[in-house]
Parts: sequence; structure tokens; C-alpha cells
Amino acid sequence: MASQGPLYIGFDLSTQQLKGLVVASDLKVVNIAKFDFDVDSKGFDVKKGVLTNEAEHEVFAPVAMWLQALDNVLQQLKDQGLDFSLVQGVSGAGQQHGSVYWNGQAEDLLKGLDKGKSLEEQLTAALSYPYSPNWQDASTQKECDEFDALLGDEEKLAQVTGSKAHHRFTGPQILRFQRKHPEEYQKTSRISLVSSFLASVLLGQVAPFDISDVCGMNLWDMQENCWNEDLVKFCAGKYGADELKRKLGDVPHDGGLHLGKIHNYFVERYGFHPKCTILPSTGDNPSTILALPLRPLDAMVSLGTSTTFLMSTPEYKPDPSTHFFNHPTTPGLYMFMLCYKNGGLAREQVRDAINDKIGSLKGSNSWDNFDRVMLETAVAGQKTDTDPMKMGLYFPRPEIVPNLRNGEWHFNYCPKKKELQETVDGWDRPLDDARAIVESQMLSLRLRSKDLVHSSKDGVPAQPRRVYLVGGGSRNRAIAKVAGEVLGGVEGVYSLDVGENACALGAAYKAVWAIERSPGQTFEDLIGKRWKEDEFIEKIADGYQPAAFDKYGVAVEGFEMMEKQVLQQESAR
Repeated sequence: MASQGPLYIGFDLSTQQLKGLVVASDLKVVNIAKFDFDVDSKGFDVKKGVLTNEAEHEVFAPVAMWLQALDNVLQQLKDQGLDFSLVQGVSGAGQQHGSVYWNGQAEDLLKGLDKGKSLEEQLTAALSYPYSPNWQDASTQKECDEFDALLGDEEKLAQVTGSKAHHRFTGPQILRFQRKHPEEYQKTSRISLVSSFLASVLLGQVAPFDISDVCGMNLWDMQENCWNEDLVKFCAGKYGADELKRKLGDVPHDGGLHLGKIHNYFVERYGFHPKCTILPSTGDNPSTILALPLRPLDAMVSLGTSTTFLMSTPEYKPDPSTHFFNHPTTPGLYMFMLCYKNGGLAREQVRDAINDKIGSLKGSNSWDNFDRVMLETAVAGQKTDTDPMKMGLYFPRPEIVPNLRNGEWHFNYCPKKKELQETVDGWDRPLDDARAIVESQMLSLRLRSKDLVHSSKDGVPAQPRRVYLVGGGSRNRAIAKVAGEVLGGVEGVYSLDVGENACALGAAYKAVWAIERSPGQTFEDLIGKRWKEDEFIEKIADGYQPAAFDKYGVAVEGFEMMEKQVLQQESAR
């Protein structure tokens, strides 16, 4: 039965598709529609949503394709019978760091949208440059080096902006854009992020950046919560900081600010209520953290092809290997993020080697042998306290945390003597690799998050309150058990399943909060009371085990020594 109460839409403009998801006030999902760029777009020869220029390591997307997608998704929702007049608020999530360049006609074209024509027909002419750099773009190494050096080094840049310079970050991308395309840069009246681009189209005027997504630019001063004058001036080059500031615009600090009413185009073409409110759209990673109303000290670990760690924290302790963003809804909180290229692939290679050695009755993709061997192996491979700890690095792909080539390294670590030796002596490979690969990934997370956690219960050491696992490995109870032993989690380890809808859900929840909040009411309070955790999460491991947690606390020291030694060895090659 169709909902008769207020509805809210969350959009997710990702690399490969646009998704529109509709929820009711009680957060129940009532409609979903999606547009796959490779399959559904007309006139765009994209692969996995993007175009590439391999000679210059460029990866980018045609902005007009996104306009085509927005009309299509809204039409799908209309065909499904969605009553748009019940929609009270719309927010969105956009692939982070990408930039959209509007020309001097943009404001007039956005304002004057005609219901009889498509968005693509009308707004392609509003762009000074037809493409948006994608987060996979790697063309800005020169600019990143310059950004890192401008304030002194990458540590100082991270202290100011929350991250060291990265290829995908918008500041280095804008710097390269104004150098490579000076005419287009001069014709650019405003610059949007992918998230604020989406809000701009719905609003009918260029929307401001979101207070969280702006932190993915290497231009925003995290502690002052304003544009950093030195970085903006450098990024602007000969065109001047004042002009770039005009292009960037002001950034409101309220993540739930009511930007304005939806443009009449959407009222007349799809049946939205004229009073439907547009809210700030945020980045895909901040939106993911909103799909689960994380409380401070909750950690979310994505066990997909890559590994991602997200945590809501009041602590601002940046480091070149991590990312800090303003929380998308809650002042005083930050979103801490770690991104690794290696995750599931590394575990799968060990799994396959084990199956090849001892055989698999359920097929080569079965995890049964891996799980059994891992659980039969002692913590850190240490059968007695006098045995060395076995630890390693497993990188099928070049890694960014730490910055290393692809390869494998194996070490024995003697904690009492603090001695580290690169060797496989005493290793029963590949069987010992099962525990070592999972421990390696979790020890890296514990090492880099240890200064951001504190004790939530008397007599319990500092650790996350809960650990939520998402992604392909999230239902593996053996991996979850080891994750809890290494990371802790006083309330346990949970599998979180929101399908592929996390970003769109987070955006929709943000719209619910922004419209229905009472004065001063936080996102965590309003959404937390309505969020039915039994529909999305399942406790799959106990988490904190005192003896194992303490032993891994010792192992972290050896792990950090191992990383530093390998980095030194590689730099000397």
C-alpha cells in the first residue's frame, strides 16, 4: 500500500550509476530506481561509467550523462506510481572530489528550465567544460607534490586540510585544470562538486558545497572551518585568489540547511509539491556513515575488494595516511577514514593457495578451509609466549597505506627483545598466512585509529564501542572473530547489510532529519530512534577478548616496526 505520509528522496550519483531511493518518515524504503551509465545511457561511450585518457592518466565522466540519468530516474519513479506531491525533502550523495565547471550562462539556464525539454538538452550549454574528473584520475602528481610542499610538507597539509594531497582531491584537480584549460577556466563562473552539482540542478541555481564534502578538496581549513588563504591563492595561480573564491562560493556550516524549494521544472514535469525542500547533498563516504547512525566510538569496516575504515569521532588528529572530514550533520564530530587498495583480493589469494594445498570439496571458492585453518592457528601465530609472532604484508596491488609497491613480506617478531627478522622460518605456508593476512589488515586499522578511541567502560582499555562489518567479507564469522580480537568492540562485532543502497539511504535519512528535526536535535538522536537495527544488523562475533586484545596490543608495536623497515628497504632500492 502506498505511503500517505511525508516522503523523502535520497539520490546516489556514483561512478557507475545514479540511484534514487524514497523513504517514509519511519525510514521504510518505498521506492527505488536506478540508471546504469554503461547500459542505459544514450550517446556516451563510457566503460564502468567513465572515459579514460591513459596517456595522461586521466579518468573523467561526461556531465551531460548525469543530467540524462536524473530525468530517467525520476521518470522511473513516476512510472512506479510514486506520488511526488508527498515528497517533502530531497538530498543526495555524490562521488567525492569530482568537479563540475559552470559557465556564465549557468544561473540563467538553471533558473529558466522548461518542462517540455530534458535537462540534458537545456543544461549542457551551462557547462564551461563538459567533463568531470573522476576519483580514479591520477593525472595530478605534479600538483600534489606542489600542494604537499606549499605549507612545508604533507604532515602540515594534513594538519590543515585533514588529508595530504591526493590525485583525486579537487584542489590539485582545479590547479591542473586552470593550467591545462586556461580558456575554459576563465569562462567558468562557478565550480561545483558532484554532490553540489546534483543539488544545483534540483534547486535551479548553483548550490553551495556541503560542510563535509568540502573537506575532500585540500583547500578547506578544518580547524578554522573556512577556505585556507594560502592554498586558495596557490590553486588560483595567475588568476587570483579572489576570483577562485567567487567560483567556489561560501560554505554553510549547517549540514541540514534548507537551501530552497525545488525548481518548478520538477513540479510541472513530475508532480513534486512546490514546497518540497532541497537539502545539501554530501559525498558518498560521508553519506555512507549516515546510512548507519554511528555513535562516537562506533567503527565501520568495509571488507570489499578494497578495505575502508570509517569512524565518527570528536578527536581531530590528522595524519598523512588518513582522512578527516567534518561530520556531514553533527558539528563537533569528525569523520575519520582510512582507505586501502588491498582487501578481498589479498584474502582470496591466500584462500586459493590453501585450497590448492589441502583440497576443497566445495570448490576452489570455498572459504571452509581458510576459516578452519585460521581459527586453529594461535593468535599472531604464537603457540607459546616464547615463540616469535608471525606477521606480514600482503599487497597484490600497490598500496597507499603504507605507500608500497605490490608484493609480500613475512617477518618474525620477538616482543620481549623487540627484534624483527624478515624470514619465513617456522612458517607453515600457506596455512599460517590465513590468520596472518587477516591480522595484518586489522592491525593496520588498529595502529592508525588507536589515538582516536578511548575507554567507554571502567576497566576496559581504549577501543571501539561496536565494530560494524560491511562488504563481501562481512558475513564471514571467522574473519569477524579475528577482527574483534584485534580491534576490540566492547559491545561486539556486527554484520551490517543495507545492500548496495548505503549512500542513497544516508542521503534520504539526512533529508528526513533536516526537515523533521526539532531545534537542536541531532541526526543521531532523531534517526537513531527510528532506525530499526534488527532489520539491518546481526551480531556475529563477541568482539573484545581481554587476553587476545592485550596480545595484539603488543603485536601492533611489531607491526609498526615491520612497516617502517619495509618502507626503508624499498626507498633504498
